Amino acid sequence: MILEILTPEKKLYSGEVYGVQLPGISGLFEILDKHAPLVSALGKGNLKILKDKKEVESYSIQSGFVEVINNKATVLVEGAVEL
Repeated sequence: MILEILTPEKKLYSGEVYGVQLPGISGLFEILDKHAPLVSALGKGNLKILKDKKEVESYSIQSGFVEVINNKATVLVEGAVEL
């Protein structure tokens, strides 16, 4: 699946991933390849990019939203810092 992470200032990440773990407003959830269409609000917390089954990249994010459609996840956040 394709993942894009965008802030108002810049594009933080764009590429092919195995999945992504996100801090929803009601708790953590994970989006994997071929996920059903989805729109969800995000809370403050850690976002983990699962590049493959072993390689992980992490960011601390502020609130935002995620949209999944046609095997592409777009994450819009107010701010993020790589961990």
